[in-house]
Amino acid sequence: MTKKPDPKQTRIIVCDDLAPIALEVFRSRGFDPEIRTGMSEDELAEAVIGADALVVRSATKITRRIFEASDRLKVVGRAGVGVDNVDCEAATELGVVVMNTPTGNSTTTAELAISLLCSLARHIPRANAIVRSGSWKKKDLVGTELTGKTLGVVGMGRIGRIVADRGIGLRMNVVAYDPYLQGENTSIAGVDLMPLDDLLKCSDFISLHVPLTDATRNLLSWDKLALMKKGARLINASRGGVVDEEAVLDALEEGRLAGAAFDVLADEPPGKDHPLVVRDDVIVTPHLGASSTEAQLTVAVDVATQISDFLLDGVAMNAVNAPAMQPEVLHELAPFLLLVEKLGRFLAQRIGGPIRKAEITIGGDIARHDVKHLKLAFLVGVLRESLVEGDVNFVNAPGLAQERGLRVLVSEEENPIYRLGQIKIRASMRAGGPSHLVMGTVFGRELRFVRIDGVHLDLPPSGSILLTRHRDEPGVVGTLGTLLGMAGINIQRIELDPPGGEAGDLSSGFLSLDDEPNAEVLAKIAALDMIEEVQVIRL
Repeated sequence: MTKKPDPKQTRIIVCDDLAPIALEVFRSRGFDPEIRTGMSEDELAEAVIGADALVVRSATKITRRIFEASDRLKVVGRAGVGVDNVDCEAATELGVVVMNTPTGNSTTTAELAISLLCSLARHIPRANAIVRSGSWKKKDLVGTELTGKTLGVVGMGRIGRIVADRGIGLRMNVVAYDPYLQGENTSIAGVDLMPLDDLLKCSDFISLHVPLTDATRNLLSWDKLALMKKGARLINASRGGVVDEEAVLDALEEGRLAGAAFDVLADEPPGKDHPLVVRDDVIVTPHLGASSTEAQLTVAVDVATQISDFLLDGVAMNAVNAPAMQPEVLHELAPFLLLVEKLGRFLAQRIGGPIRKAEITIGGDIARHDVKHLKLAFLVGVLRESLVEGDVNFVNAPGLAQERGLRVLVSEEENPIYRLGQIKIRASMRAGGPSHLVMGTVFGRELRFVRIDGVHLDLPPSGSILLTRHRDEPGVVGTLGTLLGMAGINIQRIELDPPGGEAGDLSSGFLSLDDEPNAEVLAKIAALDMIEEVQVIRL
């Protein structure tokens, strides 16, 4: 029987301001946490020596240097959803679990969306400003009732479902769009799923609750906004960038939209002269989604409870980078977990729609381990391209996959090419439909994609990868290099179909880039005569 650790011999460092109740939770479990806020990277690199756990919010950055400086770090807990301030790849490589608290902010963010909806309906911010200016005029402040109006919820994740439920409570007719849900039932009585275009045409209020991915970037552009009912109102409390802000301005100018509310913008913070900020028919709040007393208390309690459970019992709730397993096994599997997650992210973007079926073939020495860990990593990679990243972890991924109709079959490769381990995945949007295949392995601890569809290659899966389907003719690489070079984008590596086809046949190209090309550069590449398809994959 494994002996439980002594809490008095366990060091927990709280790196950012945290609600005092979190410290009470730690102490009730026998720990004596250290409060070391405001440390520089140098100070943290020294303090982490001998530490078992770090607790952060958003201020402190846990970089690769911090992980490499540690000698016994086991877990990093983030009091909140996003883990952008934690180098999760470095953590996984070194066997450190990273966990977040994804449920603590859901109600608060959903209620903010409803607050913005009500404020739009009754012109509350503008009315307040008029009274404070010394006026009592209400002629231009005639609002609209919510009862009987149609609320369209785009994205039925945890927050979207709460918004839908609150909309029903306001006696609104609620409809929803989520391409990753199957059937007509959202599991919320009274809410019907429908295609996005239909939702836009019938909704009086539209509330967005989607992540920022390739599929959702500028999800509401001019052509979509043109479908909306005249006088509709738009609320975005999800991610900046899912709405084409210039198109919103045009829709407001033309009277297509009666108003809009943003808690998030493509660029934050906006300048004083930002065209949305200066309009009376637009509400802009400073990313308040998680800013409530209750939410801050909840995430503080959650992170303290989760870290305590992990240190005492090995239970890793809401782990975002690895499933719970023995440290020595995690160290061996870590690069393959990263590899499988990246294979999943690649396929989700390459296919460009909800994956319904995937076949994973595992070969080599890693097959002797429990393959469910690798399957979990694949599910996490796929789902993070369709949901808010912080919403997906190694605990809830199976349930989310089942809800979205994603079936995964796992088999073993009898004659692997790479003895230490290889993973091949074929995925499609429907059984028997068009599919894509990608295969990877690990050299030392370095990840490699070694096959994409029919092309064998040696490609590090990191940064931005430009995919092309082009006619096999002279000058293709030179032309691509010129366009990218003019945009200041360096090509790190190029992989092409091997020669052997007829001139003019279609070939595939894979270019690893230092920076991601913008829409204008991609449009120029797509306009080339020899280019049949171009896509950017972010890994």
